[in-house]
Amino acid sequence: MIRLVLLIRLIIFFFLLSPLITYSQNIQLQNVTIVTGSNSLSNGEKASVKILTEEVEKRTGLQWKVSSLMPDNGTVIVIKKSTDKLKNFTFNSSQALIQKPESFRLAVSNDKERTLIVVEGFDSRGEFFGVGKLLRLFEYNKGSVSLPVGISISSTPDKPIRGHQLGYRNTANSYDAWTPEQFEQYIRELAIFGTNSIETIPIFDEKGSPHFKIPSDEMNKKISEICQQYDLDYWMWVPAQMDLNDKEKRNGYLSKFEKICSYSVRMNGVFFPGGDPGDNPPELVLPLLEDMSVILKKYHPKALIWLSLQNFNARQSQFVYKYIREKMPVWLGGLVTGPSSPPAAESRAELPAKYQLRQYPDLTHNVRCDSPVPWWDPAFNFTLGREAINPEPYYFAAVYHALDQYINGFISYSDGIHDDVNKIIWTTLSWNRNEDLREALKEYSNFFFGSSFKEEAADGILSLEKNWEGPIAANGSIQSTLVLWQMLEKMHPELTSNWRWQMYLLRANYDAYVRNRYMYEKELEQKANSVLLAANTIGTAKAMEDAMAILNKAESERVTPELREKVFALCDALYQSIGLQTSVEKYKASGEERGAVLDFIDRPLNNRWWLEDEFKRIKALPEKEQTAALKTIAEWEHPEEGSFYDNVGNISKSPHQIRGQNWRVKPLNVEEDGPSFDWWENGFSRKRLSWMINMRWPLGIDYTGLDSAADYTVRITGYGECLLKINGQRVSPSRYGRGVGEIKEFPVPQSLIQQGHILLTWDDLNEDFLNWRQQSRINEVWLIKNNSIK
Repeated sequence: MIRLVLLIRLIIFFFLLSPLITYSQNIQLQNVTIVTGSNSLSNGEKASVKILTEEVEKRTGLQWKVSSLMPDNGTVIVIKKSTDKLKNFTFNSSQALIQKPESFRLAVSNDKERTLIVVEGFDSRGEFFGVGKLLRLFEYNKGSVSLPVGISISSTPDKPIRGHQLGYRNTANSYDAWTPEQFEQYIRELAIFGTNSIETIPIFDEKGSPHFKIPSDEMNKKISEICQQYDLDYWMWVPAQMDLNDKEKRNGYLSKFEKICSYSVRMNGVFFPGGDPGDNPPELVLPLLEDMSVILKKYHPKALIWLSLQNFNARQSQFVYKYIREKMPVWLGGLVTGPSSPPAAESRAELPAKYQLRQYPDLTHNVRCDSPVPWWDPAFNFTLGREAINPEPYYFAAVYHALDQYINGFISYSDGIHDDVNKIIWTTLSWNRNEDLREALKEYSNFFFGSSFKEEAADGILSLEKNWEGPIAANGSIQSTLVLWQMLEKMHPELTSNWRWQMYLLRANYDAYVRNRYMYEKELEQKANSVLLAANTIGTAKAMEDAMAILNKAESERVTPELREKVFALCDALYQSIGLQTSVEKYKASGEERGAVLDFIDRPLNNRWWLEDEFKRIKALPEKEQTAALKTIAEWEHPEEGSFYDNVGNISKSPHQIRGQNWRVKPLNVEEDGPSFDWWENGFSRKRLSWMINMRWPLGIDYTGLDSAADYTVRITGYGECLLKINGQRVSPSRYGRGVGEIKEFPVPQSLIQQGHILLTWDDLNEDFLNWRQQSRINEVWLIKNNSIK
C-alpha cells in the first residue's frame, strides 16, 4: 500500500510539472485601456466595467484605465452594444452577433498599433455576460494577463431564466453568516458564469440565525439593490406556513408581503410554493395569489407570480391546470416544477403555451431529496449526510439534459455554498446545453484558482465526484484523489484562505478518512464476531467483554488520525472564510442535517453502538440463551454455507440485488430506483446500520446455483407489509413481524426451486394515504437453507 501511494505521488508530481496543453500562442495584454460604447452607461454596463477592472486587479495587481475615447495604441478592450457608435473604431468579425436578448460576441483583431478586444452585446446584459466570458478566458499571472490567439465567439443563452436561490435564513449552512459584501461578491461570481436571476427567502417562519450580521429584512433589501446594480432579475420565494382559512394570519401574510414589495428596489418574480412548506389546497392558494398580484402590481408592475404544485395530489394539480386554462391570469408567469411536484413533462403538456415552466432543481442535497446521489455507499450517508460539499457535474448535467426539453429555465434550490460547482454546471448548460463539462470546470478553476494549473484542479474536482461511485472499499481512486489534492495544496500555498479550495481539500481528506475508517471498523467487527462464536468455550461474559474491547479500538486506536486532524482544521478554516457551519455545537449549524459533517466524523461505521446495547439485553438472559443470541449476532451477515445475505440498498453488501438502469440513462429515476436512508435521532441512532438502509421494493433478488433438492426459506427485515413473489408466484409467510428489525419468513415451495434458480420480486402496495416515513420498505433479505434456520 505504501509503495502504491508513493507511485501515485510520483506520477502526479511529474504530471503537475509537465508543460500544460494550451493554445499555441497567447496575446499579452499590455498598456490596457477599457473603452465604453457610451458616456451614459446603464447599471449593467457600469457593472461590466466594474467587474472587469476589479477582478483583473485581484488576480494580477494591474489597474486598467477606463475611457470613452479610443487610444491610438496599446491594448484596447471595447465594451459596447451593437447600437453604439465609436469614433476612430472599425470592427470586423467572422461571427455575426445573434439578435436575441443577452447575446454577445467576442473578437480579437489588430488595428494599426492597437490590439482590439471587442465585447459587443445585443443589449447591456449581453455586454455583461460577454465580459464574464472574457474573464473566464483570460490567463492570469502576477503582473500580466494574456488571451488565447484567434478568439472569435458569438453566443446566446438557451434559456431565459438562469438563477439560484440564496436564502438569508437560519436553515442555510452558510448564507446566514454573510455580510452584504459577501453576498455581492458571490452574486457577481455567479453572474460572471451566466446567472441572470437571484431568489431570496424574505418570508419564512423560523427564528433568526445566531450568525446574522444584519436583520433579514435589511439583508433582503440589500440583495434586491445588488441585483439592481448588476441588472439581474430579483425573485423571492414566499411560502404560506399557516392555514389560509385563518383570516387574521392571511391578512398578516399579505401585510408582510406588501412590506417586502415596498422596500425592494427591484422585483421580477414571486415564487409561491404550493407545499413544502405549507399545507393549503389550491382552492385557498389561488385566491391568495390573486390578492398578492394586486399588491405586487402596485410596486412592481412588470413582476409576475409563479406557482409550484409541490405536495398537491393529482386532483389538486388538475384543479390548478383547469383554473389556468379557463382564467388565463395575466398576473401568472408560469408554473414551477421540482421536488414533490408533478413531472415536468406533465406540467408542460397541461400548461398553455403562453406560460413558462421553471425548474426548481435541488442541487444542494445528497439524500432524502429529489436527486439523491445514485447508489451512495452508506458509509458516506452516515458521515457526510444530506448537505456535504457535493460537486457532481456529470450527474447533475444528466438531470439537466433530461429536463431540458420541457423547461424555460431554472432557479435552483440551494442552502449553502457547498453546491457551488453544481450551480455553475446548471448555469453553464442553461446557456449552452452542449457545453463540455471539463471545459466548464477548467474555466471555473482558471478563474477561482489559477491559470497555470486549471486542468489539474478541474480533474481534481471531477475526481471528487468519482469518489462517490460504487462500494467505498473497492474505490481505490479515493486515495488517488487525496494524493492529487495534497500535491496541489503543497504546490499552491497562496490558496490557503480560498474557500472553494478549502472545500475540495476538505472533501478529499474526509472521503479518504471515511474509507480508511470503514475498512478498519469492518475488520474490527469481523474480529469481534469471531470472539462471539467462541462464547461456548470462553463463556458469554468474556466473549462480550472481549468483543467490546476490540470494537472500542475504533476510538482508542484511530486509523490515520492525521486525516481526522486535517478535517478539523479545514472545517475551522471554512467557518472563518465563508461561514460554513460544519457542526451544531462548535459552529452553531441549524441542525445535524444541515452540513454538520464534523459532528459525524467519529460516528461508527460498523454496528458497535447496536452491539453494545444488545449485549446489555443479552446479559439478562439465561446462559444457554445468551450463547444462542451471540451466535445469531455473529452470523447475521454471514449465514452458514449454502445460505445468502443482502442488505438491500447497500451497494457494498447486496451482491444478489438487481439494480435499475444507470443514472446516465435514467437520471430522473434515481430516487425510485435507488436506496433510501432513514434519519433517526438526528443521525445518531444506535440501531443496526442495515435497518437504516432500505428500498421500497427492490427490483429483484436473484439466486442461482441452488441445491434443487434442498428446502429454503426467505427471511426479511423491514417495516410494514411485504407482498413477496418467488419466480412470479405470490407466497405466504410463516412468520410476519412488521416492526423495524422484526423478522418475516416465507418458506420457498419446492416446486419453485427445481431449476436451482429463484427470483424474488414484490407486488406494490398503494400506501399514498400514509406519510412516507410510515410506508412499507425492505432492509435485509436472506435465503436460508432449512438446516440453517435458527
